Amino acid sequence: MSKTWFITGTSRGFGRSWTEAALERGDKVAATARDTDTLKDLVGRFGDAILPIQLDVTDRSAAFAAVEQAHAHFGGLDIVVNNAGYGHFGFVEEITEAEARAQLETNVFGALWVTQAAIPLMRAQGAGHIVQISSIGGVAAFPALGIYHASKWALEGLSEALAQEVASFGIKITVIEPGGYATDWGTSSAVRSEQLPAYRPMHDARAEQAKQGYHTPGPETTNQALFAVVDSDNPPLRLLLSSQAYDIAQGVYAQRLQTWSDWEATSRSADDA
Repeated sequence: MSKTWFITGTSRGFGRSWTEAALERGDKVAATARDTDTLKDLVGRFGDAILPIQLDVTDRSAAFAAVEQAHAHFGGLDIVVNNAGYGHFGFVEEITEAEARAQLETNVFGALWVTQAAIPLMRAQGAGHIVQISSIGGVAAFPALGIYHASKWALEGLSEALAQEVASFGIKITVIEPGGYATDWGTSSAVRSEQLPAYRPMHDARAEQAKQGYHTPGPETTNQALFAVVDSDNPPLRLLLSSQAYDIAQGVYAQRLQTWSDWEATSRSADDA
């Protein structure tokens, strides 16, 4: 059966790929973007099946209005995908207050506002699926991405609690954790803090490493994986996307389990005074 989507951040990257793929399979999509001109070609191809909505997700009232507009226009919403976001590069000491707040406003609060807007509508329907786009950076952390990791770890915790809160209403939650893909995330979409001299050697080393490059598949390779999740009667709470993401997560959790095991006696010693 045809599904109705609400997807944020559809001008490029994952959002654009998923919007186009959903439309191609006969679904309907409310597609939000800061600049809806980027969606004109899709409107030309798919007509009334796509509803472009201009939206800055950091504007709470606008987010609520966009979700309500989409719901009214299509008569319901089956899937909400919180995809809007960006990467911020900078060592923790380098990040300004404005940069930190901007990263969290988009990556955390933007997803929160859209989610809050969707829940009562889905609850009234007795069904719905909210898909939160996190990252392998919501599982593991790397230098120069501290505030980005903070945003994704916050989204993951929020979503895990949410899944337990709304399950009885028939609402499903899935957190998607992609690895590296050939999107604009690390290039034109990224924000970078001013570098401090103390970290210059580390910045130079990272830049040299980046020159070596590695294979990054295009976002379109994730389309079928996303469809498998939203078409499932029992979707996962979390889904890693790419072999890279899967391998990193396996390694990180093996290391964490080993550390917890090594320090088990100390942990248990805190039970009694």
